[in-house]
Amino acid sequence: MRKIYLASDSKARKKLLDIFGLKFEVVSVCVDEKKEARGLSYAQLVKTNALKKAEEAARRVRRGIIIAADTIVVQGRKIYGKPKDLAAARLMLKKLSSGPQWLYTGVAVLDLDKKKKLLEFEKTKVYMDKLADREIRSYFSSTSPLDKAGSFDIQGRGAFFIRRIEGCFYNVVGLPVRRLYRMLKKLNVHTLMLLLGAGLLMPGCATEYNVVTKQEEAYFYSTDREVRLGQSIDRQVQAEYKTAVDPLIEKRVEDIGRKIAAVCDRKDIEYHFRVIEDDQVNAVSLPGGYVYIFSGLVDKVKSDDELAGVIAHEVGHIVARHSIKKLQASTAITLLRVLISQAPQTSQASGAADMAITEIMLGYSREDELLADQLSARYLKLAGYNPRGMIDFLTRLQEIERRKPPRPYNYYKTHPYVPDRIRVVKQELGEGISFDDYINIEQMPHQ
Repeated sequence: MRKIYLASDSKARKKLLDIFGLKFEVVSVCVDEKKEARGLSYAQLVKTNALKKAEEAARRVRRGIIIAADTIVVQGRKIYGKPKDLAAARLMLKKLSSGPQWLYTGVAVLDLDKKKKLLEFEKTKVYMDKLADREIRSYFSSTSPLDKAGSFDIQGRGAFFIRRIEGCFYNVVGLPVRRLYRMLKKLNVHTLMLLLGAGLLMPGCATEYNVVTKQEEAYFYSTDREVRLGQSIDRQVQAEYKTAVDPLIEKRVEDIGRKIAAVCDRKDIEYHFRVIEDDQVNAVSLPGGYVYIFSGLVDKVKSDDELAGVIAHEVGHIVARHSIKKLQASTAITLLRVLISQAPQTSQASGAADMAITEIMLGYSREDELLADQLSARYLKLAGYNPRGMIDFLTRLQEIERRKPPRPYNYYKTHPYVPDRIRVVKQELGEGISFDDYINIEQMPHQ
């Protein structure tokens, strides 16, 4: 196999190139990049700069394939590259958050053996939330903006303020992988097929026994990595959201959470239970043992048994590593989409594949919710709470749903219907199942 060289020190680009399953070497280059268009289109500008980097790398190596890229951000008619210092980064991000912008990446691939040159570009439109100075300072306290065009990263904490994008996601990360794949394919460089035989080539991939699914499962997020991920997101949550000011509420949630954690099936991590000041009737779990209960939910529960049921449900998600498996699944599906795009009759194949992928992902979510309910009932009983508290709370949720206007059955519903959830809890408790437990209708029946 011919040697591959990446003419970039960008960590993001190195990680993205790893997706292709290619062994490559990094060649550091320093060129005088064009900062202004001056008669060039934005696409021509980034392609010109990418070619300069590739040609500089070619002076150091004589054979093989060289990959280079250059990225700019354009808002109005102003071009933004990497900021020169933190002060410039703050001004840049403040301005970019005021309206949509286009992100252009030029890609150059040189085949030194065959003396071939390919130049292409990708553009993506990015919409941000308007950021306050406090939010920008908080973001920069944990993320260096100096190596990022536009001063933000969409694959890290920058995702918190990216409202939506139109176009290639990986272009915003730093390298449009589908575009690069097609360029390498023209040069007969085989890439993605290596992934199928290498388990996606994810670093740190290991097989572990999942105590709740009772199956051997592959994880490329180790426990340590999962905990670090949870810690990182938790710091951001605490910086951005108001935590409960009532110490009694915090202690109530903490005490119940500790009892549930003591009897759960996963003891290799430390659990953290926090209350967020928000009217939503909701709860959220993060990788690595972090559970957030919204104050609106605490107000709705009528007993510690009901509150314990909600907390145990979120702990169940963590025990089964649902969020980690979701991350792995989304990565695999991204790669699958790239493969599908190369198939014959692409439009028909892509349409059918999109439907199948959507159903797989949403079905996976429904199964996770039901398993978390099952674990909740089990942990409630072990911790000394009345497990019927979970049924009482689910029944109240069902009544709320029934008051809503009727709606047709939705094949892409991401959560199970409440009767399904009640049925699973009853089965775990060994209770009898009635006909109503099998009827998935969440609207008021006709009078």
